[in-house]
Amino acid sequence: MKFNKTIILLILWVFIPSCSFEIDNGREQLILDVQERVNAWVSMWNSYDLSMVDNLFLTDERLTYFSSEKEGLIEGFTAVREHHRGFGFIEGGKIQDNKLWVEDLHVNVYSPVAVVTGIWFFRRGPEGSKDISRGPVTFVYVREEEEYRLAHLHFSEYEQ
Repeated sequence: MKFNKTIILLILWVFIPSCSFEIDNGREQLILDVQERVNAWVSMWNSYDLSMVDNLFLTDERLTYFSSEKEGLIEGFTAVREHHRGFGFIEGGKIQDNKLWVEDLHVNVYSPVAVVTGIWFFRRGPEGSKDISRGPVTFVYVREEEEYRLAHLHFSEYEQ
């Protein structure tokens, strides 16, 4: 009986740390996946490509969005898409001077949900322009069909 307990303890001693390592590696990969999705969202903004909205957001009525530009909750994919059209987004994108970026990203994965917080910056006009807005942003991603999609965004703007 002692022999069996020793073998079991030895197996557990070897096996459990490797399981933890695999879980950590899996979590790291999920964080990288989410960060890639945030980078794609930034690219969408910098190219004003309306077609990218279809690839980054949930495409149904569960999608919600608090904009720093518009009062109230924007609900549903169609409304969020139209909100972006209102900023001048077009199919295929366009060359423009404005630039958006996000700093201080913090990603928490609660699979199949990921919450990302950061500070957004938006420069209106060409490089060197002093017209820069900024504020906190929260992205909520859900895993759908093997990829993360935006389910909710919440923007605020710091007072200038």
